[in-house]
Amino acid sequence: MLTVFAVEGIGEIVAGDDLVRLIGDAVAGTIEDGDILAVTSKIVSKAEGRQVAAADREDAITAQTVRVVASRAHAHGVTRIVENPLGLVMAAAGVDSSNTPDGIVLLLPADPDGSARLLCAALRERFGLRLGIVITDTFGRPWRAGQTDVAIGAAGLTVLDDLRGQTDSQGRQLNVTVAAVADEIASAADLVKGKTSGNPVAVVRGLGRLVADLDEPGAQALVRLAADDMFRLGSDEAWREGYAAGIAAAAHTEPDER
Repeated sequence: MLTVFAVEGIGEIVAGDDLVRLIGDAVAGTIEDGDILAVTSKIVSKAEGRQVAAADREDAITAQTVRVVASRAHAHGVTRIVENPLGLVMAAAGVDSSNTPDGIVLLLPADPDGSARLLCAALRERFGLRLGIVITDTFGRPWRAGQTDVAIGAAGLTVLDDLRGQTDSQGRQLNVTVAAVADEIASAADLVKGKTSGNPVAVVRGLGRLVADLDEPGAQALVRLAADDMFRLGSDEAWREGYAAGIAAAAHTEPDER
């Protein structure tokens, strides 16, 4: 049976706070072997001091942009969908002002998988339990309205459940099914954490089969490789790139080839 519940009592996080102690104190007496803790990236960023002045938000987005995927102007400015240094494609490179002090915006953790491993190793040592950690953040999704939480960092669990080669209930072999279980855990946890509750950590219980060693690949394994990405650009950007390529090709065509 799957059980998901929010952890209360963590409070506001500031730069330099000891997340291992704060989360550990909050879950003491409630966690069990095989539990997975879903931790919102915002408190990791706060503890790690990943903040900049809000006046520099656009500069921060630019600094965190590896590649612009799409941009759209609207009544309140411009929305930029970009790839950030973690390889994540998301709005504003993950730079966020929600649930932060006035005048401050937060960057994503510099190494979410590394942060997850530190948390996982320390909490396993404290409690003597096999635990998993998922660090979550909110994403919009192509083709779907609204946002949901996904895993941007993970440690001590299998993030992709590869079902290829197994058979379905009708005996047919599965050839492409690889379940993004870390993302599913993040989404399930967000149902109880919410965005306004002030509870940044949730416990997901009943998926002990996914809890693994600390050297298991982290959430970086969920990032689609460029060679496999069929949607590298937004529609307008793809049209402009194709148009420019066509003009360039025509300019280099020899007259007798026209």
